[in-house]
Amino acid sequence: MRLLVVEDHATLADRIAQGLRQAGMAVDAVYDGAAALSVAAQTTYDVVVLDRDLPVIHGDRVCQTLAGSGPRVLMLTAAGEVDDRVDGLELGADDYLPKPFDFAELVARVRALARRGGRRPPVLRRGDLTVDRARHRASRGSRALLLTRKEFGVLETLLAAEGALVSAEELLDQVWDANIDPFSNVVSVTLTRLRHKLGDPPLIETVVGKGYRM
Repeated sequence: MRLLVVEDHATLADRIAQGLRQAGMAVDAVYDGAAALSVAAQTTYDVVVLDRDLPVIHGDRVCQTLAGSGPRVLMLTAAGEVDDRVDGLELGADDYLPKPFDFAELVARVRALARRGGRRPPVLRRGDLTVDRARHRASRGSRALLLTRKEFGVLETLLAAEGALVSAEELLDQVWDANIDPFSNVVSVTLTRLRHKLGDPPLIETVVGKGYRM
């Protein structure tokens, strides 16, 4: 799951982003509305966590621009009155969370919005392999798989492709954030560990020079 956090208080933005990464998501963070629209035009996001009171371009305009264009929008604001929540939803936001908020609730709302996006069902299955996206659990047969966040993200992305080829670049885009070195061998290293944990018979096929598929 790829997320964008837009919050003008850099420390808060980075804390939110780090917490969401620890919950198993790939997260980018920007600090004003213009930067949000710029990166959203170049990267496909499942959910945008958007502060309403943003510099350069106000969060209301960002929300209106993004609404209906692909990502779900979760609007954050210091205002908790009913009228403020209604305003945010009428701008096109899919959900609204006033500050201060409980972080567990933020994670739950983000996951619910991603599921509502219709891109992937909450539980993915292929043969005896099961990936529960909501609970962040995976198993093969009766054996629970102890996966790192990145291993889980790679497995989730490959399963969601339903047998289609997924390139290393696409895996970098979906599972890692914008800070990753595009020339890194992190994808191949992660896949090696993932294959070992999945066991036999092998489930992931490598198509040399093109990518991977289940």
